[in-house]
Amino acid sequence: MRGEVVDSYRYAASLFSKVVSDGYIGMVRTIPQVYGFIYDRAERATAAGGFRVWASEFTSRNIRGLMERLRPSVVVCTHAFPCGVMAAYKRLYDPTVPVMGIVTDFVVHPFWIYRNIDAYAVATPEIRAALVGRGIDPARVGVDGIPVDPRFGIPAPDRGALREALGLPRDAAVALVMGGGLGLGPVATTVRALARTSPSVTPVVIVGKNRRLEHRVAEEARRDGADVRVLGFVENVFDWMHAADVLITKPGGLSTSEALAVGVPLVLLKPLPGQEERNARYLVSRGAALRAARASDLSHVVDSVLHDERVAQRLHASAAQLAHPDAAERVAARIAELARAGSAV
Repeated sequence: MRGEVVDSYRYAASLFSKVVSDGYIGMVRTIPQVYGFIYDRAERATAAGGFRVWASEFTSRNIRGLMERLRPSVVVCTHAFPCGVMAAYKRLYDPTVPVMGIVTDFVVHPFWIYRNIDAYAVATPEIRAALVGRGIDPARVGVDGIPVDPRFGIPAPDRGALREALGLPRDAAVALVMGGGLGLGPVATTVRALARTSPSVTPVVIVGKNRRLEHRVAEEARRDGADVRVLGFVENVFDWMHAADVLITKPGGLSTSEALAVGVPLVLLKPLPGQEERNARYLVSRGAALRAARASDLSHVVDSVLHDERVAQRLHASAAQLAHPDAAERVAARIAELARAGSAV
């Protein structure tokens, strides 16, 4: 089965696309509370607003030519906006095209939920119950997990050798610090806090595509004489997670799912309002992560992970219950099944 990746925002109204893409990044960087307020209001809505319906129907008209050219066997949506667009497309133009929504967080926003979407893959039984409670056929919802690269679920055969290959000490504690693909969050403050752990740990910072942050953290490390590895965008995040003793990160759905598959203890810091805040609440409530309310609390929390065996064991056990290292394989099988069912219609 051949696949094609489509950015649905390219087919939205240009002003709407710019407001959503640029506006989201701007808000979460500068005024995250505003984004959180908008998210909360939308979450409590009991019916689709007029603008939301218009945006989905407008975009569905724009993708009609693409759909007729590609004639896809199945459409897979990994974001709520294209899920709404495809629900509108099925309603307006072709109800037979099979569509799957893959919810990539540990909570589900109502913007995901449409009764004419043929299948959903979700991370938790709680999300499945929420979808069913909103009228989705239970047979359409699978608790498959959030798909991640299968290599996150394969332990390194020789962890010491892996550390040497990555230029890390074999025996010292290693803390991996991540801020998502955009390098958001208090990364520099986190590195300074790790210097106060006892004994100190070796921080590895992955800043993604944020070159400005990469230079800032590296410069601060040089000025302070700290032993900090600072990396930009890397292809082998799974290696760095397998080599780490603790992961300090924002609670994005994908990065935390990768960590659960690895089994590396999770410390969550500064979630963005909205889905990240809800991800943090869920993971902490299930015992699969610890949360540092402030960067000043971080050294104490990391110390408890590294030096209290009961804490580490509890995190490992809880993470194993939530982990779905085979999620990609399970979801791929369901997509193939959906495509076969569609071709038989």
